[in-house]
Amino acid sequence: MGKPFDREEQTTGEHPYRVVLADDDFLFRPLLKRLIRGEPGLEVAADAGDGAELLALLSVLRSAPQMAILDITMPNLGGIDTTSRIKAAYPGLKVLIVSIHREPEYVREAISAGADGYVLKEDVDTELFPAIEKIRRGGAYFSAHLNAGDAL
Repeated sequence: MGKPFDREEQTTGEHPYRVVLADDDFLFRPLLKRLIRGEPGLEVAADAGDGAELLALLSVLRSAPQMAILDITMPNLGGIDTTSRIKAAYPGLKVLIVSIHREPEYVREAISAGADGYVLKEDVDTELFPAIEKIRRGGAYFSAHLNAGDAL
């Protein structure tokens, strides 16, 4: 996999925080893109229908994204495997899982793969931007409706 951008490249206050998305839901992904594009200081650098497509896009982007937002259940390459591959190839890239799955085993797998946060799709309207901001500042974020303690 090619790495055209500096793996540790960071954003400054002058540049938008660049996000890439992967979700196979043809209704949810455009909604997520619109939400992010409507938030000052954020930019959608690329989006894909599955993890394999996203990894291919990452290999050709000229400017580093700072965060990947991934669904868990996608065809070809799901969010858990995509997270592991992202963390191996681009260790500075933050990963936020956005999923319908609230079961502790999904959260546990996401954490083990290296995810920095996990937001339920039902909570995106209230928790997406707080999650992005907390992860951006180096923290971890888990939806209020998750019992993350059960997953650890």
